[in-house]
Order: sequence, then structure tokens, then C-alpha cells
Amino acid sequence: MYGRGERFIRYDYYDEFYFIPADYVAAVRRAGGVPLLLPPGETNWQRWLDVTDGIIVIGGADVSPEHYGGNNNHPNLTELDAERDASEIRLVQELVEHEQQPFLAICRGMQVLNVALGGTLHEHVADTLPEDIHRGAGGQGWAIQPLTATGLMADVMGSADVTTYSGHHQAVKRVADGLAVVATAADGIIEALQVSDHPWAFAVQWHPEKSAENDPTQQRLFDELVAQARRSMSY
Repeated sequence: MYGRGERFIRYDYYDEFYFIPADYVAAVRRAGGVPLLLPPGETNWQRWLDVTDGIIVIGGADVSPEHYGGNNNHPNLTELDAERDASEIRLVQELVEHEQQPFLAICRGMQVLNVALGGTLHEHVADTLPEDIHRGAGGQGWAIQPLTATGLMADVMGSADVTTYSGHHQAVKRVADGLAVVATAADGIIEALQVSDHPWAFAVQWHPEKSAENDPTQQRLFDELVAQARRSMSY
């Protein structure tokens, strides 16, 4: 879930909110799963893992550069959320270390995964490329871009060539040990990662939930996550 200070929601009775875009919930339900919303701030993630069968680490604001030796003063950083950073980094480390259940990391979630395992990020993709193809015009809204995936990532989606919705200004720079690149954009930006020694753990830089209702290749990411979660329950 988005952190309590990550977005401003105007409401007369409360000052802070945890929230999640409904598209994520809908994609899990179409896959036959029951979505549980896990708010940042938990210090004992094992308690959450005891009552869940699979995890999605969703998109959101930037990961603080302090976690990967980046530039804390970069002018293009969004609002940071220390509570969410701490919670999700520890959660992902638990998921990778203990291999208890399948997980899918999306956009910020992919960046969290890479940082949690020792990788680094581009603070602002537009600094390194002649053209920013990962956001809409003027850096606002969605960019629709084709991608080519490889290996099991392509098998999961049922196609190596897919069309995705992106809206990110950060991206993986140095890939952490234990992660394999399974999709890249036309400009070389890393678009998907797989945890090499995990039974089922993927990360995508794009937003599959945005088009999953009408694009089977994107819905299959959620379908397979739920299917893998059911299999892990039987062990």
C-alpha cells in the first residue's frame, strides 16, 4: 500500500491515509485471489507472511537514495516515505531469503527489490537518456511502449512481445546479485527482473494492473501469481 505521507488526500476528518489503486485489487480478484491490504509500518513481517499465500509489492513514490548510495539532494526526487521504505525493504529480504511464497514486484516494487538486495537506481532516468520514453508527454501520465521479454517471464505472459503502460522516472542502474534481467526497453532501461534462486519471484518496471482487464498477457502475471500461491499452500 501507499504510505501515510506519500500522497495528499483532502478530507475534513482525517489527516493521513493508507491507500491502493483499485486496479491492483481488481486484477487479483480476476485471478481468483482474495486481496489483503498490508499497510507500511509493520516491524514483524513474518506475522503477515503467516496469513498470506503470495505478495504484490506495488508502485508508488521514490525509494530514498540513502538506501543505495545515491544523491539525496537530486531535484527530481518525489516525496519520500521512510516508513514504507523500511517496511518493504525488509519484507522483500524476507521473501527472498526464506522463499516461503511467490511474489510480484511492480514499478517501485521492482526498485525496492533491487535496492534490498544491494543494487542501485538511476535517480532520474531522463538524466541519462536523450529521450524519456517511460512517461507521458512532459513527464506526465502514462507512456505505452512495446517490450520483449525472455525465458520464464515470456512464458508467464504467454508472449515474448507485449505492450505495457509505464509511468516511472527512476529505474534499475546496477542489478543486484541474485537477480536476472528478463526484459529491457528499446533504450536499454531494465524492465523486468527474476529472482534467480526463488521458485517464483518476478519484478516488472511497468504497470500490468493498468491494462490487465483488457490484455491477457498482463492479467496472466496476476493469474500465475495466484496459481503459484495455491500450489505453495499444498506443500
